Amino acid sequence: MLLSYLIAESYDRIRGTVHAVLTDAGAELLTYRLSPEANSIAWLIWHLTRVQDDHLSEIMHEEQLWVSGGWADRFALPFDRAATGYGQTTEDVGQVRADASVLVGYFDAVHARTIAWLPTLAEADYSRIVDTGWTPPVTLAVRLVSVLSDDLQHAGQAAYVRGLAERAGH
Repeated sequence: MLLSYLIAESYDRIRGTVHAVLTDAGAELLTYRLSPEANSIAWLIWHLTRVQDDHLSEIMHEEQLWVSGGWADRFALPFDRAATGYGQTTEDVGQVRADASVLVGYFDAVHARTIAWLPTLAEADYSRIVDTGWTPPVTLAVRLVSVLSDDLQHAGQAAYVRGLAERAGH
């Protein structure tokens, strides 16, 4: 139980940063890029949410909220529905344009499902192998930490970009 609590607490840290970044963020701020090759806030938040949705849906044996929750339709991105942001081009990054309310809505839906699922795990679940494509195979605990790390990094990047964009007058 302690492990599930600590992981949930860690995922809540992502939520706090995402909400702070998206509060009162307009289109210009969300699409601001430090250089033509840099990631925008909109892309960073979309990507970190897609990663959590994709990776944890697979572990939960559930359909991604991206599809089942209608988020793919709301975003209307010109990508394959399976896209999570990995391997995308700078042009792809520029095509992620979404209102802050859509970004936070998708994030909150994925986050709520994650937080509701974590207390259902028993300590023995954390050692279950969830991906044999790596050496050593990936356990549930390692996958949760991997997603957590990726999402925290991208949330921090989005906060950094927001600060720089605001200082630049955007």
